[in-house]
Amino acid sequence: MTEGIKIGTHDGCFHCDEALACFLLKSLPRYKDAVIVRSRDMDILNTCDIVVDVGNKYDPSKHRYDHHMSDFNESMSTVIKKPGYESTMKLSSAGLIYCHFGHEIIKLLHPEASDSDVEIIFKYIYNTLIQEIDGIDNGVPMFSEEPLYRIVTHLSSRVSFLNPAWNSKDVDPNKQFLKAVELTGKEFVQHVNYAANIWLPARSIVQEAIEKRFEVDPSGEIVVLSQSVPWSQHLFELEKEQNIQPSLKYIIFGDGSFRIRSIPVDNGSFVCRLFLPQSWAGLHDEALENACGVKGAVFVHSTGFIGGHKTKEGAIMMARKSLELGKLS
Repeated sequence: MTEGIKIGTHDGCFHCDEALACFLLKSLPRYKDAVIVRSRDMDILNTCDIVVDVGNKYDPSKHRYDHHMSDFNESMSTVIKKPGYESTMKLSSAGLIYCHFGHEIIKLLHPEASDSDVEIIFKYIYNTLIQEIDGIDNGVPMFSEEPLYRIVTHLSSRVSFLNPAWNSKDVDPNKQFLKAVELTGKEFVQHVNYAANIWLPARSIVQEAIEKRFEVDPSGEIVVLSQSVPWSQHLFELEKEQNIQPSLKYIIFGDGSFRIRSIPVDNGSFVCRLFLPQSWAGLHDEALENACGVKGAVFVHSTGFIGGHKTKEGAIMMARKSLELGKLS
């Protein structure tokens, strides 16, 4: 490793995006031993091998990755010009570095992963972690209206708390920034490890359930997982890739007893394609058995998004009845 490699970023108040950008760069062998230089002095920054979040320039050929210019409008879709990379969220320095080096970093963390698996993990990490950081840093609101409550424990917020307080004394901001780099790095690695070791292996189980859906019910709208796994994003992606029609309405999985989950209209939505019947909502045990006509029924949530039965067969029966009632209404 060549000595004297330097990663440049700005000094003063630091944010999640440049902290993570620095961690991502130091994950690469060529920047592993690099020193992080924090300054806004262009003479100092010009001595750095790579600069993120400062410098008023985005030029990968010169290793400059700022995003604050008035004409900057890069997104994943413009940086990675390939099918399947459609996000138009404006990138922060974290998003820029991730888009340019993320595939390589994931492969370093999980060398056993195939190229196709690396692509799947890359997109998952962008959607579940990096996009949030990009949106927050660029001031993109999550909602068109004022939210009913605010989340102040997200990663960007936790990084902001590491900045020296206005009334603190003898706090080294550079040491605090290194704490932010470590914090964001641990979060990133945790997300990648989860995606590679837990989330991605569940995809084949969801795929198998989709393939066997007509064995569950002739409608093809009920799927049964062979075991409880993270399913939602896989289901939506596979459904879209395979152009499954009619859309899937219920998914059943074991959780001590068995759950019947109404599938949302979109991943993350609280609105379902076909809620369990309102006449079942909020009922438990005997009252629910009487309402739905299925012995062993345990509960249905008051909103109708999920219900439970003691057995898999009973859960399937509840889903079938709900499907029939839904088509009558």
